[in-house]
Amino acid sequence: MPLDVVTDLLRGGRWTSLRHGGREWLWRRESPERDGVAPRDAFVDAGGLEECVPTVRGTPDHGDAWSRAWTRESDGESVRCDDFTMTRTLRTTPDGVEAAYVLTAEPGFRFLWAAHALLDLSEEALLKAPKGAPTRLFPEAAPLLGHPWPDGAPWVEGVWPAPLGLRLDRFGPDDGTAVGAVVAGGRCCVHDGDDRLALAVAAEGQPLSVALWRNLGGFPAGRPYRSTGVEPMLGRVFDLAEAGPDDAARVPASGEVRWRLTVSTHCHCP
Repeated sequence: MPLDVVTDLLRGGRWTSLRHGGREWLWRRESPERDGVAPRDAFVDAGGLEECVPTVRGTPDHGDAWSRAWTRESDGESVRCDDFTMTRTLRTTPDGVEAAYVLTAEPGFRFLWAAHALLDLSEEALLKAPKGAPTRLFPEAAPLLGHPWPDGAPWVEGVWPAPLGLRLDRFGPDDGTAVGAVVAGGRCCVHDGDDRLALAVAAEGQPLSVALWRNLGGFPAGRPYRSTGVEPMLGRVFDLAEAGPDDAARVPASGEVRWRLTVSTHCHCP
């Protein structure tokens, strides 16, 4: 049985449903203020899967595509931003869904992209990624590491599944923490009871990762809630402003970058 996908083109091209049989994978949050957003507004978290490009953190907050209306063109869905145009073509596969992307911009344009998927997961859910994959932790993890954060460091690096001793492959109950990480490699699989959701991104010549946002009631300050993000990425950081030479995607001389996101119910991670 394939995955059924529903998108909302008027509200940033957001994936609002990802269903397999009786299982809805996407977490959603009531956020009526989303209806009135304009480009470069602060992010309004409605859940689902957001298309975050050309950055996730930083400016514009969660990128420049989520706050704009998309249009349907032939069999694709497009968004036009100040510095780029991105087109997405969705198709079902025997065991899931595939999204093909094309971003066009001036050669040399650097960007991050994330399929910012907030998943509706139980406390027993497990995230599998290649063991030993380089994994970056970001400053919100500092209180959980048991040693001082290096002065001025935008991230520290260990290996999956427990970078620098902080185990990240299990989500667990709410504990008042929120941690962001980026795992190199571009593929992962979520196990939740008998259900499986595999996610992978492929792109020639671009850095591939999976971002993890494990918010167990630690964010935002004052009105925290639980949200768990598993996010295939082009890039190796959350904020484009912090990207080193090899940490972001780059538009080549052709003026376009192509990549493919696959989501399926068959897990191939060990």
